[in-house]
Amino acid sequence: MDQVTEEKLKGTARQIRRDIITMIAAAGSGHPGGSLSAVEIVTALYFKEMRVDPANPAWPERDRFVLSKGHAAPLLFSALAEKGYFPREELLTFRRINSRLQGHPDMKKAPGVEMSTGSLGQGVSTAVGMALAGKIDRKDYRVFVLLGDGEIEEGQVWEAAMAAAHYKLDNLTAFLDYNGLQIDGPIAEVMSPEPVDKKFAAFGWHVLEIDGHSFPEICAAVAEARRIKGRPTMIIARTVKGKGVSFMENQVGWHGKAPDREQAEQALSELS
Repeated sequence: MDQVTEEKLKGTARQIRRDIITMIAAAGSGHPGGSLSAVEIVTALYFKEMRVDPANPAWPERDRFVLSKGHAAPLLFSALAEKGYFPREELLTFRRINSRLQGHPDMKKAPGVEMSTGSLGQGVSTAVGMALAGKIDRKDYRVFVLLGDGEIEEGQVWEAAMAAAHYKLDNLTAFLDYNGLQIDGPIAEVMSPEPVDKKFAAFGWHVLEIDGHSFPEICAAVAEARRIKGRPTMIIARTVKGKGVSFMENQVGWHGKAPDREQAEQALSELS
């Protein structure tokens, strides 16, 4: 995997998971399940794939990442801190009054946050706009966006998908964190989006399906997306909600609940 080894990425992912647990436990609120499920995706992007400069967050030539599922802010903040956008100690201010790190990302406060998200569906629309701007300005930066599987029940997602294909945004790569659970239960029972692959293909996207916890598969998918011309790419990443913490895995109750001290200690022990 070039200069960044899989073992190094795994170590970074482990630290990000520990930070997610620590900050949510300290805040007493947050969304651990969907933050933990997408750790490998965000780790691969920030620590291997994307062209960014933490010392210059507004660098015009940077690649862009939009967390469309904004409730997974603990994941984004942990990755940004690990990358050096701000001190890791600041993670402990998560959700506190006047903190730069609120329950959803705020682009006007937190360094490295490209878009204020939380209203589901809006992040991917913004990512389409960023990618279109790159085409108009003849820039070679790429735009990456992470959606939740429950999020694609939003109609706005499909309007954005249609626009991305219409404008041939081959500089746009989307990841779908497909863990099968949303706040109200299994997505298949709440509002099934299947067949997801055929839907995005019908909207004009190049579609890939991968194991969302496999760094080789994530990086190979990103490499393939770079080679595709004239179409955006959707990478459907099969993941486990609450990945890495035994009592959180595949449990819908951990969508938006903070662990108590004992639970946090157990989680951190499992992630050591």
